[in-house]
Amino acid sequence: MTVFHTTVLSIGPEAELFKEEKMVILFGKDAPESLADYCYNIEVHPTSGEIEAGQTLVIGDQSYQITSVGNVVRSNLEKLGHITIKFDGSTTPELPGTLYVEEKAMPELTIGTQVKIQ
Repeated sequence: MTVFHTTVLSIGPEAELFKEEKMVILFGKDAPESLADYCYNIEVHPTSGEIEAGQTLVIGDQSYQITSVGNVVRSNLEKLGHITIKFDGSTTPELPGTLYVEEKAMPELTIGTQVKIQ
């Protein structure tokens, strides 16, 4: 069952700066000007259930097991389309708006890339 689904609409010119830190920042089209350059802008959609460790994040054709979920990830996705995805395998969420996934090669995000949580 897909809990969340979106599409990358645009990419800020500085969005890839966070690759070294194994992070991707998603934000809806209403990202504040001070953050927009650092984000992958997405369509904002409601979720259809809880987002939990053990589920799968799919970006394009790559899948990542979710290892932990900050306590505001779901509400931030629904209201702002804003979360950070950290590819480090953390099992304890250090930041409330961060979705942590298994540590493996990060995906290439381009305009039109599909992002799902299932």
